[in-house]
Amino acid sequence: MSTHHLIDAYLGSLHHQLPADVVSELADGLVETYEHYRGQGLTPDAAARAAIADFGTPDLVVAGFAQTAPGRRIARTLLFTGPLVGACWASALLTTQPWPPPVLAAARVVVPIALLTVVVLLVVAWRGPYRRIRAAAFAASTGLVIVDTAALITLAALALPFTGLVLCAATASVLRITLTMRGIPRLTTAG
Repeated sequence: MSTHHLIDAYLGSLHHQLPADVVSELADGLVETYEHYRGQGLTPDAAARAAIADFGTPDLVVAGFAQTAPGRRIARTLLFTGPLVGACWASALLTTQPWPPPVLAAARVVVPIALLTVVVLLVVAWRGPYRRIRAAAFAASTGLVIVDTAALITLAALALPFTGLVLCAATASVLRITLTMRGIPRLTTAG
């Protein structure tokens, strides 16, 4: 749809930052606004500039979509609750019986790498460009579900005593798994 070169350039800028269906929806509104200004007697250039001014700069539009992206909200929640869940597990594991050496050695390597990867993905989903929010949040959410599930399986396999701290850590993981699994469908359908 070619209405005016300024509008085409504006939409082209958005096209590089937002999904095509979102840009198409914005294009409809922008063209309607342009036609409204044309109907008020503005020249094509003035109408295009006025319509674009009503919508805001491309950076402002993209920032608005990013702020409301489900992946961004999920990432923010997981980043801020993660240290609490981690503290529960650290307290529980430091106060329980000694871990078998093979499990302890594997945990010292795998857990930090997995958690670092998840944190990096969550930061990308929280602060990164709009086009990466959904994929990063989905990968991080899946990773956390796997980490929490592995922690619960390990807990059960080692038959660690269920102290108050262990119960707190297990409950925190079950809650996080449940809430994260509820958020994942929003990441697979969001634009």
